[in-house]
Parts: sequence; C-alpha cells; structure tokens
Amino acid sequence: VDRKKFDSLAQGNTQGIILEVNEYEYKDLKEMDLSLKKVVVLDHLEDPHNFGAIIRTCEASGVKAIIIPKDRSVNVNSTVMKTSTGALEYVDIYEVANLKNALEYLKKNGYFVYGAEADGKLYDTVSYSEKMVLVVGSEGHGLSRIVRDSCDEIISIPMYGHVNSLNASVSFGVLIYGIKN
Repeated sequence: VDRKKFDSLAQGNTQGIILEVNEYEYKDLKEMDLSLKKVVVLDHLEDPHNFGAIIRTCEASGVKAIIIPKDRSVNVNSTVMKTSTGALEYVDIYEVANLKNALEYLKKNGYFVYGAEADGKLYDTVSYSEKMVLVVGSEGHGLSRIVRDSCDEIISIPMYGHVNSLNASVSFGVLIYGIKN
C-alpha cells in the first residue's frame, strides 16, 4: 500500500510493518502445570510497559506462568506484546476473576506465596519454598489488602537512596534473580 494508507492503518512507530493478529487467548488456571517451581502473580498492574518487561524477564529467568486479574489490570495488548519482544510466546498468561481464590488454589497445591512490599523481610535473608508464588503489586498502590493478607510471607528489597521504591518491573527483576531456592 502507499505510505499515506499505511500510516492510516496504525499509530506510533511501526518500523514499516503492520500485522493483524487475533486477540491473545488467556489460559485457564485449572490447566496450569502444577509441577512448575515458580509462578508469578501481578496484583492489578496497570502499565503495559511494566507488564511486557516482566513477561520478558520471566522468560529469561525460566518462569513459565503469570497470573493476572480480569478486572482493573493491564491486559495483553499490542504494547505488552511489543515490550515483551517475543517472550509472550513462551510464557503462559492466566487471567482469573479473583486473585485471592487463585492464591488459595495454588496454596492447596503446595505453593508458598511471597508478596513483594516495602515493609517485609529482606528478600535475601529468607529461605524459600521449593514451589513458590511471587506476587508483585500495582505501580501506585502496591499489594491490595486482600492479596497481601493471602500471602504467606512479605519480602522486600533494601532501599539505600532517597527514593523509597523501584519501578515494578525492576523490582521484579531484582527479586526473581535474587531469590535462591
């Protein structure tokens, strides 16, 4: 197609390529491989760039499953796909109606749930379970109360500077690579 038509088909930097794809198909939690050693839960994450970066870090670190809530959360969209740079093809995303129920299901199947929050035990001083869930909260609010209450342990990253928090995807990267189990 000519340049004018091409530019009318998409917004942003296309790098000269436009591809139409079907909407992302989320997995059903009841079909998850319960022998996985690490599962990630994102508690109402809102930024598609953070989500894409977390997917990419999951794939690079060997994590195969991410659980997100159906409501009040970023979903898999074109920004997430682009930011994940292909990693979305290797990490399953499970969308659930209720995070508390999802965490209870995982606990019943042998997982120990660690929530990332500023006031927890320093992550590098904790002995981790063989089967674990790492829960990361939203950018502005952290963990919701109900999800925090569902965690078995709260862990945190030490902060030595003047700022009191890190970007959600940066925090996730520090934790997923720093947790030894």
